[in-house]
Amino acid sequence: MRIVLTIGGVILTCLGVIWFLQGINVLQTPGSFMVGQTQWAVYGCVAAGVGLTLIVVATRRRRRVLP
Repeated sequence: MRIVLTIGGVILTCLGVIWFLQGINVLQTPGSFMVGQTQWAVYGCVAAGVGLTLIVVATRRRRRVLP
């Protein structure tokens, strides 16, 4: 479960950063409808925040000690 949360968090964080950069018109992909749209910058921040939260939760999770 820890690996799944970490991989999901990394993917979501990367997508969020890309969306944010397109939304603030830094990363300009030809033909993309996201370029220069502020709402995608906001969506990117939210996605990156959720992704980072998943990574933190996955790394702080303690393993159960079996008796």
